[in-house]
Amino acid sequence: MKKFLIPLLILAVIGIYMYTKSVSTYNQLVTMDEAVAGQWAEVETQYQRRADLIPNLVNTVKGYADFEQETLTGVIEARAKATSVTIDPTNLNEGNLAQFQEAQDQLSGALSRLLVSVERYPDLKANQNFLELQAQLEGTENRIAVARRNFNESVVGYNQYMRQFPNNIFAGWFDFETKGTFKASAGSENAPSVEF
Repeated sequence: MKKFLIPLLILAVIGIYMYTKSVSTYNQLVTMDEAVAGQWAEVETQYQRRADLIPNLVNTVKGYADFEQETLTGVIEARAKATSVTIDPTNLNEGNLAQFQEAQDQLSGALSRLLVSVERYPDLKANQNFLELQAQLEGTENRIAVARRNFNESVVGYNQYMRQFPNNIFAGWFDFETKGTFKASAGSENAPSVEF
């Protein structure tokens, strides 16, 4: 009887450990997954803030009749594309984030072209509405950078925890998957050329 009691006791201890570890790991993964989703919501909020500023900026610039229509059209189209790309926070993989980032980068490029074009219009550059919108846009770009950094930090913590042993076993059991992070845009390693 003693021969069976010790192995049964060992199996019971292992079973209790596995149960408590799996529950603990599951709860921690849920907490971290929700934190990632919260950070993602902040990223989306900041991008939406930028998208909401653009119509006001475009309308202010439109007031100058000879302003380049092609530039304005490019901004409007890029904004429409950027706001149409949405990601479900439960599916934040590398591919989806790359698609989202590409649309946002196109909008950033169109905005850059718009702001460079403004340099040729001294009256527009002095317009108080334009200056305020430009300042809000710059502030929003900073907020976007902070939100993206916080999102990436949250994802890295989640991915590290999930990939550690034995957490990776339980994560697989409960269908948790690694999440993607924002990457630097292509060509961002090169400094922009400035010509006078």
